[in-house]
Amino acid sequence: MGDMDLSSAASSDMTNAVDDVTVDTVNTDAAGGQKETTWQNSKWSQYLGYYKTIPEVKIAIDTRATWTVGKGYKSDSRTRITLEHFKGMGIDTFTSIMKNLVINRRIGGDAFAEIIRDRETGQLINLKPLDPGAMKIVTNKKGIIIRYEQISKTDQPDKKYSPDKIFHLTNKRVADEIHGVSDIEAIENIILANNESFDDMKKLMHRHVKPMRHFKLSTDNQTKIDEFIAKVDEMTNKGEDMYTPQGTVDFELVAVPSNATLNPLPWREHLRNYFFQVVGIPQIILGSSGEFTESTAKIAYLAFQQSVEDEQLDIEEQMWNQLFIEINFEFPASLQNELISDTKKDGENQQVDLQPADATISMGSGT
Repeated sequence: MGDMDLSSAASSDMTNAVDDVTVDTVNTDAAGGQKETTWQNSKWSQYLGYYKTIPEVKIAIDTRATWTVGKGYKSDSRTRITLEHFKGMGIDTFTSIMKNLVINRRIGGDAFAEIIRDRETGQLINLKPLDPGAMKIVTNKKGIIIRYEQISKTDQPDKKYSPDKIFHLTNKRVADEIHGVSDIEAIENIILANNESFDDMKKLMHRHVKPMRHFKLSTDNQTKIDEFIAKVDEMTNKGEDMYTPQGTVDFELVAVPSNATLNPLPWREHLRNYFFQVVGIPQIILGSSGEFTESTAKIAYLAFQQSVEDEQLDIEEQMWNQLFIEINFEFPASLQNELISDTKKDGENQQVDLQPADATISMGSGT
């Protein structure tokens, strides 16, 4: 019989059994000690690919741009006349130009537009959005932008712009960085996990409808095997039956039973909710019932409103600082007045109708 004495048994503290969760350290992309520091977004094409191919990313960024600048703006008549003549690339409007810039800075962290003025009067006459992936930001050793460089996509030389020739919007710039931060940077892992889950679900459903078949052939002649593969493929494509001599072919279905794997739908729902939570867009804004009650939906809406108005204020200030244009973007619809009204109603409903006789004070007997 084996030794059953456990007094010498060693305990495990899980050291080296489970790795600690770590996050890579990050340093800011700031100006160095050299005379000039340049920065160009090397991930713009990748982030643009996410935006154009991932539905959740596109609808989140587009929705944010629509709520930020899509309602319109208030300004004096002279400013409105100026902005209404903006044509961008030729067929744009001021609103479409601003939507373009908001989308660009959300995707890549920075948005650029060429400032075009009348050569004689210096009057601002247009803003033309530029490709953020082709733009370089150049700063001096103190971190101040001294020019922009546009990398040519043709055989023409690169073009240089002084700071007053480029309208530049940054997204959530941190510390002393000389560029903005892409929204996609923080949600990239969620995007990849969601795509992976989608592909897994797609393959699983395909195998339920069209299971794999394992054919066992009574020959090792490659020519005959190739002929059989061609016949099976043709039969499958046409949906026709196939007949073979008995004993020459045997097959079995290779399929995944319906309950043999974890249900991926809760995981996909979690990823969806987590995604929109991170990007800061309540699903009620998209017409979904992501919020459980009317009260939670209203609170989420107000939080979203505050975030949108903050971005509107940032763009308004940048337009004044860089273009000397003063406007106020309108917010599509506010719930603030409705919530104040609901609060007053709740207070009135809680009041008790007291009669004079109910308000008598009972004095206890003295000792």
